[in-house]
Parts: sequence; C-alpha cells; structure tokens
Amino acid sequence: MHGWNCPHSYFITRTSDYSIKTRNRCVLGGGGGRESVVSACDMKCGITYFKTAGIVLSSLHVLAYLNLPIICKGEGCRTVPLAGHVGFDSLPDQLVNQSISQGFCFNILCVGETGLGKSTLMDTLFNTKFEGEPATHTQPGVQLQSNTYDLQESNVGLKLTIVSTVGFGDQINKEDSYRPIVEFIDAQFEAYLQEELKIRRLLHNYHDSRIHACLYFIAPTGHSLKSLDLVTMKKLDSKVNVIPIIAKSDAISKSELTKFKIKITSELVSNGVQIYQFPMDDEAVAEVNGTMNAHLPFAVIGSTEELKIGNKMVKVRQYPWGTVQVENEAHCDFVKLREMLIRVNMEDLREQTHSRHYELYRRCKLEEMGFKDTDPDSKPFSLQETYEAKRNEFLGELQKKEEEMRQMFVQRVKEKEAELKEAEKELHEKFDRLKKLHQDEKKKLEDKKKSLDDEVNAFKQRKTAAELLQSQGSQAGGSQTLKRDKEKKNFYCFTVNSAVCCMLHETQGPVIHGCVLNSIPCYSWTGLHLAF
Repeated sequence: MHGWNCPHSYFITRTSDYSIKTRNRCVLGGGGGRESVVSACDMKCGITYFKTAGIVLSSLHVLAYLNLPIICKGEGCRTVPLAGHVGFDSLPDQLVNQSISQGFCFNILCVGETGLGKSTLMDTLFNTKFEGEPATHTQPGVQLQSNTYDLQESNVGLKLTIVSTVGFGDQINKEDSYRPIVEFIDAQFEAYLQEELKIRRLLHNYHDSRIHACLYFIAPTGHSLKSLDLVTMKKLDSKVNVIPIIAKSDAISKSELTKFKIKITSELVSNGVQIYQFPMDDEAVAEVNGTMNAHLPFAVIGSTEELKIGNKMVKVRQYPWGTVQVENEAHCDFVKLREMLIRVNMEDLREQTHSRHYELYRRCKLEEMGFKDTDPDSKPFSLQETYEAKRNEFLGELQKKEEEMRQMFVQRVKEKEAELKEAEKELHEKFDRLKKLHQDEKKKLEDKKKSLDDEVNAFKQRKTAAELLQSQGSQAGGSQTLKRDKEKKNFYCFTVNSAVCCMLHETQGPVIHGCVLNSIPCYSWTGLHLAF
C-alpha cells in the first residue's frame, strides 16, 4: 500500500502491542509482514485515504482489512449510511440457529431436608417423571446424587442435570452438613477451569456441569429459619444463585405463610445472606422481575396427581377437606417459580453463574497460583510477565531448596562419618577384648590338654603292668586250682569305701589281700600294699 496524503497530514499506526496511535508520520504494522503508510485526518476530516492496487479506499476499509478497531475522536463516530442491503441484520437469526443446533444445558441443585418434596417438585416443574427412589433418613452423611436427562420441547433441546442432597439435615451433628455441597460446587468449577486452561480446548463440546440455580427448600415451620438453613445459604451465596422456596406451603395457613415470608426475608438480610435477585436491567422483563422479587421466597406445592376440574385436567393435592391446585396462583407460588426460573430468567442464571460465581472462583484460584493483573506498583501486568515472574520466583525457591538440601546432605554425611568412626572404634576395642579372651582360653585349653596327656600316659603304664600281672597269674592258675578250692573257706570279700576287697587267709604263710578300687586292681602282700 502507498500513502495518500490529505491536506492535514495526520497519520495512524498500529504498534506491536496492538494499540492505535496518531502521530505526524507513522508506519502501520499489521503483523505477518503487512506494513503500509496510511495518511489520515481523524482530527480534521474524519476519513483516512490510502491507495492499494490503484484503488482509493476509506479508513473504514483499511481498519477492517488489518483487523484494527475504529477509533472515533471529536464529538463522536460518524454514521455512514448504507447504499443497500448488506446482510448483517441476520446475525441474531444466525445465533439463534446455532444455539438451537448445539442445544442448551441447565443444572439445578436441590438442597433441603429429606421429605420436603424435592423430587416431586422437579417432576412437577418439568412436567415429567424423573427416575429415582425415595431417600431414607438413615444416611450416615450428606451425599450428592447427580442425574442428567435430555429433554426436548418443540425444536429446542435441553440437557438438564438435577443434583439432589441425600441425607441433608438427618444427622444429629449438622455442623458440617454444608461441606459436601460446597465441595461439589467447587469441583464443577475446577473441572471447567482445567478444561479452559488446556492447550487444546474443546469447550464447544464440553458438558458444562456448573450449577446454575440452587433451589433451597425451607421446611414450613411458620416460625423462623433453622440455624442449619442460615449457615448453608451463607456458605452457598457466593458460589451459586440461591433461590429460597418454602416447600409444602399448604401445611400452614395463609396468614402464617405471609408472616413466615416476612420473617425469612428479615433473617436473610440481618445475617447477610445474598439470595438471587431477578435482573432489572432488561426493560422487557424489568417490571415482572421487580414484582417477583417482592414475592421471594416462593411458597410452592408439588404434585404429579391430576384431577379433572371443569373441562381440563390440573395437578392437585387432595385432602379430606378439599383440593389444592398446584398451578392456581391463589393457592401457591408454583407458577411464579416456573415463570421466573425457566421461562424468563434461565439464560440470566446461566450468565450469572459464568460471569459472577465462576469468575470469582477463577480469580481466587489464579491468585493462589500467583497470577495477578497488576504488579506491586499497581501497573498492568500481562500474563506472560506474570508467568516469567512466577517462573523466576519458582527457580529461585528451587535453587534455595537445592542449596538447603545440599547443606543438609553435607551435614548428614559428616554426622554419619562421625557415627561410623565411633562404631569402628568400638569394634576395634571389642576385637581386642575378644582376642585377649581367646588367648587366655587357648592357654587354659593347652594346659588342660597337657595334664590330660600326662594322665593318659600314666594310665597306659598302669594298664601295661596290670596286663603283665594277669598273664603271670594265668600261667600259675592251672597248678593252684585245687589249692584254691580248698582255700575258699578262708576267702573273704568285703566292701570298704565303695571298693570290693577280697582276703585270702592261710594258717601258715603270708596274707594276700586284693581289691578293686576305682577300676584299678590293687594287691597287698603280707601288709605291703602294691598298686599296678
């Protein structure tokens, strides 16, 4: 492109950070190698002229070509008339067709004590019968059951998710009854945030499970809110659109119901509970929403039983004293709830969930991760700068921890070396003690062995002498056999000190004594004791 100067010689440029500036001579850099000089007179003429391929165009064309925003200066933007039909008036129809083809999703959280008719009201609200079994009062804790249904009305599809709190308010200790509900809501926000932070996002196909509306069922006591109700709604008001409703409102009289509504509203205001207010910024629904805000909390009745009254079938609750019509506004606020929740403000509930509650969760979560919009000097801080600062901070902390771990490792190595040296010293001392003890034992064993060897040698000598004596006795035995028989009458045996002794007495000649003492034969000849 080549510049086309007007008489005033003002120029416009797009800088690297995609901001628009006017100056006396600027280069227009559109990125991707596109550069051109544009002569503009936004201050005087209001039109920029430039030439491309020999064709003179206005500034509106070049800004559209380079994806630049149109900057209006002076009294305001110029209104450019169209010479004919362009076609961008079909954008609303395009959006409607695209939305219908993609379908819609809506998620409702029903919070209330068991037996208040949560499931029945959902069946009545959507004019169908959802699957489910009645909950009991014996649950050990609060459990959240989520069921998703595909509904079709005309050509509009709705993916409806109903989350019910099973066992809420049935425990003796109700202090932490709200925690599972808060954790469930945060889990849905976290799942959406993780999907949003992915490099390759598929949000157009992602099933949004964030809670869009919380219907809080209040027991029709007619007195005041329970502390459990106040605490739970206070914990939920910053995370979800809370719509309080009085369940089974036909259980109290009309005058009691009016006083009960006033009492609930005053208690909510005094405790700082922020319930969902129907929007007033849209002129089309501002009047009806303002009227409905004054009727909060809604007193509702649910029933799937139908009865023919007049010429049409209506949903009723039959009692011995009469019939309560669910869709009769003189009997309850069910119609008001259905109008406000589904037919008028469903999209606002979805938008409030995304722009208010989810953004609050997202901001807090990113701030916990260290991401901020401004630096300590309150200057704008881009995500890239935040990432670099966080990365440098993390690297600094990592190096610090690494140094601490290194110092700790060195200290522990030194302590271990000292312990090993001490253990080695103890082992050496123990080894020396054992070595000395071994030497002493060895010396004792050698002395004992020497004494045993001496005893063995002495024993062998005595054995040899005994064998010699026995051999001599056997040689003289044959000749003395008869003599011994005669002398048996003079042979005595007796025991002395555990030794068997025998004595042969002869009237003439020497006296021979014999005994066995400790297995050693002993002989005595005429009083002379000999041992062999």
